[in-house]
Amino acid sequence: MNNTLDLVTHGPVIPVIVIDRLEDAVPLAQALVAGGVKVLEVTLRTPVALKAIEAMSAVEGAIVGAGTIRSAADARAAKAAGAVFGVSPGYTAEVGAACREVGLPLLPGVATASEVMAAQADGLNFLKFFPATAAGGIPMLKALAGPFPDVVFCPTGGISLATAPDFLALPNVKVCGGSWLTPADAVKSGDWARITQLAAEAGALRR
Repeated sequence: MNNTLDLVTHGPVIPVIVIDRLEDAVPLAQALVAGGVKVLEVTLRTPVALKAIEAMSAVEGAIVGAGTIRSAADARAAKAAGAVFGVSPGYTAEVGAACREVGLPLLPGVATASEVMAAQADGLNFLKFFPATAAGGIPMLKALAGPFPDVVFCPTGGISLATAPDFLALPNVKVCGGSWLTPADAVKSGDWARITQLAAEAGALRR
């Protein structure tokens, strides 16, 4: 994959995944892919995250990336683990440069007009709007559309199956990120059928 915008062709929702137990990684990826969700963002929030990325990358049909990239070291580690894209909660030139250096397409987080401009200055026009609901939600995205007609977004943070259609209806929103596809209780209990169902419901949403 050469551009994170390619991700939007695989469906309207990117799950934001936290893996606490390595043994959950493969069955979780399989459950999501079975429900039609192929793009998987595994956050670097736990000790097993990098090994989970490596394991999930071997699941047929899965397109696995690393979330919560906050440093150049994170970018290098994610690439080495097999991630094919990266997602950051915010944006710094250091992270952008590191991702370019290792060939890891980046979906950077922004919450303000100044951050959008900083990302654009480094050639990035597909941005994660985070934390979406807390940072102004749909009114903010509508406001950003005026001065930034050439920017498209993946809003993430506080979005649910019920609210995702309202975000996806915006012309400058290409895809949503969400943690509702992988609820902690379902992962903990190994209720993979429930996760497959949630993935199918998300996949049925229309952009």
